[in-house]
Amino acid sequence: MCTHDPSDMSGVFIAGTDTGVGKTCVTAALVYALRRDGIDAVAMKPLATGKAREGVFESEDAEILTRYSDAAEDEYRLINPVFLPEEASPYMACKLLNASIDMSKVFSAYDTLKDRHEFLLVEGIGGVMVPISSDYYVIDMMKDMGLPVVIVARARVGTINHTLLTLNACRDNGLRAVGIVVNMIDYSNRVEAYTPSMIEELSGIPVIGSIPLLHDINNSIEKLAEYIRYDLIIS
Repeated sequence: MCTHDPSDMSGVFIAGTDTGVGKTCVTAALVYALRRDGIDAVAMKPLATGKAREGVFESEDAEILTRYSDAAEDEYRLINPVFLPEEASPYMACKLLNASIDMSKVFSAYDTLKDRHEFLLVEGIGGVMVPISSDYYVIDMMKDMGLPVVIVARARVGTINHTLLTLNACRDNGLRAVGIVVNMIDYSNRVEAYTPSMIEELSGIPVIGSIPLLHDINNSIEKLAEYIRYDLIIS
């Protein structure tokens, strides 16, 4: 579907094992930490869906990424080039709204941000097999961008399975996973506490972040950044 030619640049794709695993907060924490340490980083959410909000920022996720990217106001539409006002996967939202997604708009924004900034973080939507159209999935967008992948998982029963399946999908599609972040760990639960080391052992991919269960996580981005080793994923 897309003829975009991935270039050799610094950046990562933040993929999730599912929706609601904390991709936006992890992406915001990474871009915050990078910028704090003097790296000109920007975060992008190519596709967002959900209930539209009043004001400039229709997507709450995109607003968070824009804020922590310290982005110029005119970059908002580059950070989130496609928003669909329906709480559904992109393809289902298109069906319900009688709309379609122009991926050339996504890759035009991607190229512009890549050219303007030193490091680009791209946040996916849902899991890697979420459909964007009938024959184009998030994993296809990841392939077209050609970025190394950081996988975000939540510490719950089933996480090991979901994480390994996501890793297998990446490998089968020629994508290189460089790190895993395990989010929302209840350390009073010994199974959840042991989950990151189990995932690292089975996958062979470093767990670059083991994040405890934080309340009001959207207002804890700076604290969340303390739990992630971004130095393990930058080139």
